[in-house]
Formats: sequence, C-alpha cells, structure tokens
Amino acid sequence: MATDTDTEAGPDADDTTRVFEAHRSVLTGVAYRMLGRVADAEDVVQEAWLRWSAADRSEIREPRAYLVRVTTRLAIDRLRQVQARREAYVGPWLPEPVLTDFGPTVPDTAEHAVLADSVSLAVLVVLESLSPLERAVFVLREAFGFPYAEIAATLDRSEAAVRQLAGRARRHVDEGRPRYDVDPDERRDLTERFLAAAAGGDLDGLLALLAPDVRLIGDSGGKAQAPRRVMETADKIGRFLCAVAGDPAAYAELRAVEVNGGPALLVLAGGKPDSLIQVDVVDGRIQCIYIVRNPDKLAALVS
Repeated sequence: MATDTDTEAGPDADDTTRVFEAHRSVLTGVAYRMLGRVADAEDVVQEAWLRWSAADRSEIREPRAYLVRVTTRLAIDRLRQVQARREAYVGPWLPEPVLTDFGPTVPDTAEHAVLADSVSLAVLVVLESLSPLERAVFVLREAFGFPYAEIAATLDRSEAAVRQLAGRARRHVDEGRPRYDVDPDERRDLTERFLAAAAGGDLDGLLALLAPDVRLIGDSGGKAQAPRRVMETADKIGRFLCAVAGDPAAYAELRAVEVNGGPALLVLAGGKPDSLIQVDVVDGRIQCIYIVRNPDKLAALVS
C-alpha cells in the first residue's frame, strides 16, 4: 500500500466529504465483518471520518488505502474491547443481522456470492473464534480481495506473516462453517415450512425437515425466551420447539427479508419484531437454525 497522497483530496471541505463518502460502504463492510454489530461498526467508521477530516491530505496519496488502514486498526482495537462484553453475554451470541442488498454496484453473480458468503451468519459466527489479527486478514483478503502486500502495510506486519495468518484463518473458517447449499428459494421454502411446523407443534413435520445433527442457536441476550445453550440433534430440537409452541395466530405477520446475504423470515407480534429466523440447508434438510430474539438486534430491520 503506497503511503499517502492524492491530488483528488484537497483542503476543500466538500471534497473531503466526497472522497470519504465514496469509500464509506467499503469501510462499513470491513468494520461490520470485523465486529458483527452495527453500532460498533458505525462508531468505528465515524472515528475514521474524524481522523480523515483532521489529516494532512496533501500527504495522502491513496485515500482508499489510508481509510481502510485506519478503519481496520480501529476495528481491531474495538474488537479487543468488546470481547469481554461478549463473554458476559447471556446465552449464545449471534451477530446483529443486517439487511443486505448489494444493489447495482455489484452486478456480477460471482462477486455477489463472495460478498454474501463473507457476511453470512455462519461465517461471522466462525470468525468470532479467530484472533483479531486473523479476522482482519480474513476480512480484507477473502471479502474484499486486498493484495497481501496492502494488508501487510495495513497491519504493520510482513507479507510473509500476513500470508501465514491468512492460511490459518482460511483453514479455521473452512473447518468451522457448514457446507450449506446456496439456493435461496430452497432456503426460503424450508424456513417457511419450519416455522409453520414449529408454530403448529408438528413434531413429525419438523423431523422431516431437520438433518439428524442439526444445531439451533438462539440469541436473546437474556431479554426474551430462547435456549441458553446451543441445542443439537433433530429429536431434541423438534421436541423443544413443540413444547414451546405458541398460538400461530399471534405470529400471523411474517416478512420475508434478505439478511446477511441470505433469505430469512422476520416474525412480528403486535406489529413489533419478535424473532428473526434463518436456516442453513445441506442436501435438502436444515443443518443449522439461527433465531435472533434480542430486541436490540431486531429494531433496525423494521422501517
């Protein structure tokens, strides 16, 4: 990464804002993938803006490289700070789901797939087990395709060390994430059928949809009812869901959404978000169920 000047970025305040806004989506993408929480990502991007606006831009040759470097380092610092907070979190922790529509700026199907995969709940959950440096390398390399030399400059590490970190992170992610199918229509259909069977207390219907070694991860933060541990096996999960099944009419309002690069269902009760449900599918059966019930993580999904 070349250090630092660009004739585009002059002292004019409008130009300062224009250059930053041109790169905001990348900065937000990096920060969210690093932190898994919208507020933390926004705080990091805001701090990057303050540093950019105060910087001597006559010495900044490549604004994008400078801004990514600042954002990444701030995100690493913030990640180290929030890890203690997550250790005290009540029950399993899931990333805050975000609506994803990569829009006309990503017309290529392959590029959309890479972005969607790197922001999926399955991948973000695995990234939680990486060190902050490994996570940064993975995000910059796998999600955004930064060259190793540029990542090395961003993290103030040698290129050889960055390549080693990248290989370790990639192996860990490959081992930890499920090899789920990516057909969005099938995922959406199975999500709807799963919810109908669960709400109706239909054990046989649930068992027909669930893989034998299915996992259920429920995130409530202690602010709603949800399992306090990750649940496993179809029989145990099916019986649990039937036991807690409520009146399906209370959840009559369902909203199909795309979150974290995949289809999901937002369940509303009394017009307010109650749950966000997304599933991973392998060989036509549900392999993992994500249920977010922490109201703090759902509010932004309703406009």
